[in-house]
Amino acid sequence: MKFKYIFFLFIGFLFSKMAISQEGLPIYTDYLTDNYYLIHPSMAGVANCSKVRLTARQQWFGHEDAPKLLTLSMNGRIGETQSAYGGILYTDKNGYHSQTGAYVTYAHHLMFSRNPIDLNMLSFGLSAGFIQYKLDETTFLLDGPDNIIDGIVQSETNFNIDLGISYHFLDYYAHATIKNVLKNSGINNDIEITSNLTRYLFSVGGVFGTLGSDWSYEPSIMFQYKDGTQESSIDLNGKVYKDMDFGNIWAGISYRNSFDGAQFLDGSGVSSQKLRQITPILGANYNEFMFAYTYTYQTNSLVFTNGGFHQLTLGYNFSCRKEKYDCKCPAVN
Repeated sequence: MKFKYIFFLFIGFLFSKMAISQEGLPIYTDYLTDNYYLIHPSMAGVANCSKVRLTARQQWFGHEDAPKLLTLSMNGRIGETQSAYGGILYTDKNGYHSQTGAYVTYAHHLMFSRNPIDLNMLSFGLSAGFIQYKLDETTFLLDGPDNIIDGIVQSETNFNIDLGISYHFLDYYAHATIKNVLKNSGINNDIEITSNLTRYLFSVGGVFGTLGSDWSYEPSIMFQYKDGTQESSIDLNGKVYKDMDFGNIWAGISYRNSFDGAQFLDGSGVSSQKLRQITPILGANYNEFMFAYTYTYQTNSLVFTNGGFHQLTLGYNFSCRKEKYDCKCPAVN
């Protein structure tokens, strides 16, 4: 059992460095399924509709204690004001580690347009929430006593906040967010595990298309940096949209590359490899409903299994206002 415990910790570190437990809501590519609010609090209420999004993510089907994540989010404007609200509930399980969190968000949007046709908007967002961390040690002592193992389910609840800013100008956008501004240690007191969970996220992109065409294209980049361990990675994304009578259909692909490697023994010595993932995305907007599927494939030579990450996203838009902006901006119109 001790070997199994160590093995899962190693696998979680090697292949999920940028999204392990005890860091709040993991940063995957689900933000590309029309859900930037999951990672940027300033995106709450940006769209002309209020939104509900439900995501379910499962890794390594058929394997016991494989990572899985459920999120439920909602955001929208407060009446006809420039203020907006948001809320996120999630549960994340990775082997013996698990966490459950709840965030509430307030956002405010400043319009600089001289008329409602042009989009020129600066947004600010603040999310505050509680995260309950758990570590199940009840099966660790089956091989005998251990001074560093209590043999119980350790639990601790911490409070943290996220701050974000967004800017939309016509068909272009930029976001910057600081996640986990406050320092806390979760349930880890090991000096080798940092209590600084602060993470910096930067996103930039734009949507391009020919006037009168049903097709549009959206390249974007998302960079993230974790302060405590000085880890960083970048997402290179591309999406294409096709307007239909019922809404639109869209597809995309995301490539994530970590700039930091993890060392391992390969039989002849110590080797290192960096996290690399490719994620194709398919989705459709049918009237007020949204459906999306993503599959993440690890391109590393050393992997736990060839099976990847499957994710399904369901969405519903309500309280929609008339489209005000003459732009190809899916996140807003």
